[in-house]
Amino acid sequence: MQYEKTKGFSLLELMIAVAIVGILASFAYPAYQAHIDRTNIELSISEITLISGKLETFFITQGSYPPNLNNLNLPADVLRDPWDNPYEYLNISTTQGNGQLRKNKDQVPINTDYDLYSKGKDGRTASPLTSALSQDDIVRGRNGSYIGLAKDYH
Repeated sequence: MQYEKTKGFSLLELMIAVAIVGILASFAYPAYQAHIDRTNIELSISEITLISGKLETFFITQGSYPPNLNNLNLPADVLRDPWDNPYEYLNISTTQGNGQLRKNKDQVPINTDYDLYSKGKDGRTASPLTSALSQDDIVRGRNGSYIGLAKDYH
């Protein structure tokens, strides 16, 4: 009886293929994660811009900024950032002192009308933008002329 050589992969060949796929995935995943992070930051900037526009429309029609974002009649998903945390809003005209206001080095506060920001990917923040907790926050500064990462705010 003669045995035929079967066509297929040996265990060694399969292990090498799996190792190569694993190595490729180890390079691709960080790049993919960085792409997701950039996309979430851009989405947050876009939503903060949209909410700011709604706040300005409210101010024009009502003569003051609302006490909270619920008065803007926005869809619930717009009121949450890409990391599923609510956007933070603070009407500066109704705030006592500077403790809660966002600040950066010698600029206290960074806005004179209202603060609007996302706590970023880690979901944590502190009022000074120089704090390690605030570096990934997406902030609105200079009364809307800057919207972006807190670590890039100057």
